[in-house]
Amino acid sequence: MTEKIQQDVSLRSFNTFGIDVSCQEFIEIADENQISALYEDGKFFQQFFILGGGSNVLFTQDYPGLIVHMNNKGITHFIDGNFIYVTAKAGEVWNDFVWYCIERGFPGVENMALIPGTVGASPIQNIGAYGTELMDIFYSCQAFDTLTGIFTTFRNPDCKFTYRDSIFKSIHKGRYIITSVTYKLHLHQQVNTSYGAINEELRRKGIVSPTIKDVAEAVSHIRVEKLPDPSVIGNAGSFFKNPIIFTGQFEKLQTDYPGVVSYPVDTNSVKIAAGWLIEACGWKGKIEGNVAVWKSQALVITNLGEATGSEIYTVSSKIINDVYNKFGITLEREVNIL
Repeated sequence: MTEKIQQDVSLRSFNTFGIDVSCQEFIEIADENQISALYEDGKFFQQFFILGGGSNVLFTQDYPGLIVHMNNKGITHFIDGNFIYVTAKAGEVWNDFVWYCIERGFPGVENMALIPGTVGASPIQNIGAYGTELMDIFYSCQAFDTLTGIFTTFRNPDCKFTYRDSIFKSIHKGRYIITSVTYKLHLHQQVNTSYGAINEELRRKGIVSPTIKDVAEAVSHIRVEKLPDPSVIGNAGSFFKNPIIFTGQFEKLQTDYPGVVSYPVDTNSVKIAAGWLIEACGWKGKIEGNVAVWKSQALVITNLGEATGSEIYTVSSKIINDVYNKFGITLEREVNIL
């Protein structure tokens, strides 16, 4: 096993911010058996980090441990009655998985088209977009326990999904390595066009009765229009979570700022658009050195070329402070800071 581990590897091409840092050790996982071998070699009793597509991480310094890069591939499915069970290996690109389903007429994932990252990362923060969340379609995942060396299966209730969160991101952060995920889709699920932006794009195209492919293409167009391409401009997509506040706090906020963008969660809480808060503080399109807040979406922080992770982190801290000082709301970073 040790001969497969590389030393002092640059991580610039392994993170979508394009931060030029290196790691002490690096290994690419193409087969689950390699993970068991790492455990037998005692590698998980040292400092390590699991890296997928690198689209949800900000490196602020060289990593003084082992980077485990998940690159195992493969997608299979079977149909049982009205349900389709699709299993994808952790290293599969999320958008490739989405189009695997769309090309076969399997509904349920089209609203999450073009979300960056890999399949293995999808349950960790319960990814979602345009009215759909992973928890709606997640059936189970296989994960390796780095404490015990045993492969375990987690069902949907086991993961304790909440908004952009799960046990893999909270109480068991860093403990389990997800190796594959199984999704449960309904053969006859109706398309979800509840978000206005999707409807506007469909109307622009003259589509009245959209298919899942139509919705996926509309979502992809919206994302391309709003978000920078990480292969051209370094970024990690949405840098902050949309904060959830109590209804009473929201009512006061709405009185002071009638234009606040919000989404109801339940009778006691409301989700506020973090992008609106950031833009209201004057950060949209703002440039500080080699760091910029994206001109079309204030949720996105970009690397204009040679920014360090620390510089990006500093800008994010200034944004958090400004939003808190103006609105009394604390933004939470969505990306992992290393």
